[in-house]
Amino acid sequence: MTRTLETKLQIADWDEKPYRELPDGRRFTRAEVRLTGSAGEGLAAGAFEALMYYRADGTGTYVTLMSLDATLDGRAGGIVLQGEGTYDGTTAQIRYRVVEATGELAGLTGSGTSRSTHADYPYLPLALDYDLG
Repeated sequence: MTRTLETKLQIADWDEKPYRELPDGRRFTRAEVRLTGSAGEGLAAGAFEALMYYRADGTGTYVTLMSLDATLDGRAGGIVLQGEGTYDGTTAQIRYRVVEATGELAGLTGSGTSRSTHADYPYLPLALDYDLG
């Protein structure tokens, strides 16, 4: 049975650095992000790394790998999400898929989405549809 978790993770630290900048304003960056959640049911903590490409007009595209500590339906473990997203200059949108789950969450499958603007900061909204198998 598929269930949905809708939550907001707090961005505890965001360290983004360019690794290639082009004369016309385009740039490539890498970000390391640390997240905190809430104790108990849901997502407790996590981190992700993102590789981002910004066009000269400020829009962009990015890929991520996110690791989360979670307790879902009373089961504790880890979840790894792979994501691909876009940024239109105002809103970041991403789709995730579960690539691995560990501990009592082993066998979990699913996918999720996030949509955020600067007004959401320092929170990252996340909706995860999952099946514990």
